[in-house]
Amino acid sequence: MSALICPLCGDGGDKPQVAARVARRYLRCDCCKLIYLNPTERLALADERAYYATHENSIDDAGYVAFLRRLLDPVLPWLKPTWQGLDYGCGPGPTMSKLLAQQGIHCDDYDPAFFPITLKPQYDFILASECFEHFHQPDVELKKLTARLKPGGILGIMTDRWRDEDQFYEWHYTRDPTHCSFFHLDSFHWLCERFQLRLRFHDERRVVILQKLPDAVAGNG
Repeated sequence: MSALICPLCGDGGDKPQVAARVARRYLRCDCCKLIYLNPTERLALADERAYYATHENSIDDAGYVAFLRRLLDPVLPWLKPTWQGLDYGCGPGPTMSKLLAQQGIHCDDYDPAFFPITLKPQYDFILASECFEHFHQPDVELKKLTARLKPGGILGIMTDRWRDEDQFYEWHYTRDPTHCSFFHLDSFHWLCERFQLRLRFHDERRVVILQKLPDAVAGNG
């Protein structure tokens, strides 16, 4: 895939390079405001999985639980006890599903590297904590996610957003070698138009809550 083709919106126009404190090269799409790593500089899949495996997150880690609650607390009022959810990209130590179980809400764990379960056709809600930044092909992943989300369902996302290029230069997010897609708040406005979603909530930095339009065509994306 050409580095000039945006992996989110498919725009093929010129993509300015963006400076960062690491040697990797990043490109900015002015159509959807995604900043993405040049595809030639991504880690091999085996190297990515080895890096992920160094994370030792679990429900017994109070700091990790507090971090997940940044997404869980604002999304809980949108969820119903009868709903079936999915934690997409749960990592090697699934924790969000256990926190939801404490609220009487069932949530499947899924991770392509660590928990490659067979997914249900559709879910009432999908949570994606710290995985959007890992997407090589965010358009492909979002098609999968929105196809699995029922009309009226909730998509809760936690990924640090870039705000300006000065911030990007200093940003700790660019120093993680597995991070390759960086979303702006405007990127999520673009997603709403593309995937029949409505922006219901966002904080100042990392959490976004989207709802699939009730009249959206099931499986559309």
